[in-house]
Amino acid sequence: MRESIYNIMSDSVQLKFENKVAYLTLNRPEVFNSFNREMALNLQSKMDECENNDEVRAIVISGEGKAFCAGQDLKEVTNPDLHPGFRKILEEHYNPIIVRIREIAKPVIAAVNGVAAGAGANIALACDIVVAHEKASFIQAFSKIGLIPDSGGTFMLPRLIGFQKASALMMLGDKVGVEEAERMGMIYKYFSSEDYSEAVKALAEQLAAMPTKGLVLTKEALNLSMNNNLTNQLALESDLQIIASESHDYNEGVTAFVEKRKPNFIGK
Repeated sequence: MRESIYNIMSDSVQLKFENKVAYLTLNRPEVFNSFNREMALNLQSKMDECENNDEVRAIVISGEGKAFCAGQDLKEVTNPDLHPGFRKILEEHYNPIIVRIREIAKPVIAAVNGVAAGAGANIALACDIVVAHEKASFIQAFSKIGLIPDSGGTFMLPRLIGFQKASALMMLGDKVGVEEAERMGMIYKYFSSEDYSEAVKALAEQLAAMPTKGLVLTKEALNLSMNNNLTNQLALESDLQIIASESHDYNEGVTAFVEKRKPNFIGK
């Protein structure tokens, strides 16, 4: 399985590096960046490349064209010659993508430039920070064709916006605009058309200049908080804080504060 991922040569996911940020762009605009097997495996491969590149301190996932991602390419699943089967789609395509987003030792931003539907919406919501273009929207489209939300949607969405609201959105398949998405806590914030590109770039570069190890430990604490009780979470915070306090960037941050200068974090 691992070899098949790395042998894919395709531009279905574009990767660009700039100022310690990796920009991953889903690149099937003719089908609103919907996932087929090739693109799913290609995204996994490109995320692994980002993880193994020490120069990368933050990752941005976005879509080419008018959409962020329309979810699964239904032409693939309705073609008997192409359909890999739903178990393979979930266990080899989407589930590994969600795990990579949550476990990669770098902050991941979803920059939702247009509609995010089905698995596309849930991949966005799995990211550490979700921002959106003012014309973007989110829809749990699964119920429209008799499926259940996947790609971690039933795990993440209730925790973001509450059980009742998540249940309604998943069952009714309502489209959610960015103002409502921000108000209910589904996303961090949205930007106007004029500000969107520069705002995403500024946010990514801000994260890339911060103490990456501390951000990653924060991410680990948040991941484990999903299932911990308070006692266990307090113990975890103690353990992770010790690790953070022994990092280069903690010492640099404290020294810079004392010396009244801007810190120079190196991500370690």
